[in-house]
Amino acid sequence: MTLRRRCLPLALAALALAACARPPRAQDAYARAVAEAVPLVEKGTGLTFKRAPAYQVRTREQMHDFLQKVFAQEKSQRDIAEQQTVLRRLGAIPDTLDLHQLMLDVYTEQVAGLYDPKSKTLFLVEGTDPAVLDFTVQHELVHALQDQYMNLDSLENLKGDDDRSLAAAAVIEGQATLVPLQAVLGPGANFPGGWDRVRDAIRDNASSMPVMARTPEFLQEMMIFPYVSGAEFVHRFQVRMPGKMPYGADLPTSTAQVIHGGAFFDTPRQQPVEIALPAPRGAVLEYDNVMGEFATKVLLYELLKDANGAALAADGWVGDRYAVLRAPQGTGVAWLTVLRSAVDAGEFAQAMESLAAARYPGARGVKHGTATTFTVNGRVVTVWGGEVNGRAAVLYLDLPAGERADPFDLAKVRLN
Repeated sequence: MTLRRRCLPLALAALALAACARPPRAQDAYARAVAEAVPLVEKGTGLTFKRAPAYQVRTREQMHDFLQKVFAQEKSQRDIAEQQTVLRRLGAIPDTLDLHQLMLDVYTEQVAGLYDPKSKTLFLVEGTDPAVLDFTVQHELVHALQDQYMNLDSLENLKGDDDRSLAAAAVIEGQATLVPLQAVLGPGANFPGGWDRVRDAIRDNASSMPVMARTPEFLQEMMIFPYVSGAEFVHRFQVRMPGKMPYGADLPTSTAQVIHGGAFFDTPRQQPVEIALPAPRGAVLEYDNVMGEFATKVLLYELLKDANGAALAADGWVGDRYAVLRAPQGTGVAWLTVLRSAVDAGEFAQAMESLAAARYPGARGVKHGTATTFTVNGRVVTVWGGEVNGRAAVLYLDLPAGERADPFDLAKVRLN
């Protein structure tokens, strides 16, 4: 589940400025802000601009209109609708929430500037607080520089694997966040309280942004992840692999690699298991994607309100695939997760049973073999644990009552 960048510029700017306390500059000094930012960005990344960055200043109304057009081009309406189905069914967002409208509102709220990889232009909002301008320009110029060394469009439009997209976004946004902070705090970028304090500061600042303040916690955490966990990852990369860039072959391929240093930096690198689901029986597979370790952990926390338990249950993740199923009786969701061991699978299955009970209050689980079934409000939720192609796995099914309880032949699931 991904929300593209540009969502939190002011939250991060406010954080940087609190540490920086730099005196404000004249509001008409956009050219000077860009000119002064270029050497800082080049020094912070170790890369040189191949061509001078272009920029334009637009009114807030013009920027809002532009962002709406960009959103319409970048966001597949089908993807948003299917993801809304999954998030509603799993309880991550309210059943009445319009995900498309919320994402558009978040996308356009209080934006101070952005780099557009299609036009190769940095757009700045007229009348931006002069103190915020410095951070915004530096952050977005890092994106402009990244775009000269890798194809941002191709990275940001990965299809069918949102976890890998989020991991790539962590590098893109993480570096763009870290560079201006290091310009103020030095290469160590040491914060009192560490990166967790940074996360808390951003969460606290969300209350000053009306749309962010009413955004479900699951979505907020998904938005924050690329900026803060990404900055932490890039900082770790600088220490472990000095002189190299986390681009190309060195991009992380899962949020697990971003979260756990060993998963990325150890040899061999811990690559996620890719899952291909077979055609379902008695239903049509309308949409499928990857949740990933980070989204799984946040989802479990959202429902169970147990941070340690959610982290422990998600920690055994090595791969997953979820699907939206269209059946005669209605829409269902299937979610197959592969775990590192049978012990990890047992912990995850127990967490998913708790999730089902929290999602459908009043439902009582009935065990039969290695599965537990909850029946309530015309839905049947099954949590099954066992092996798929020799790997420990857990299958979560939320189907309309009356549909067959085994829509997938698990022997035909392919793991790579």
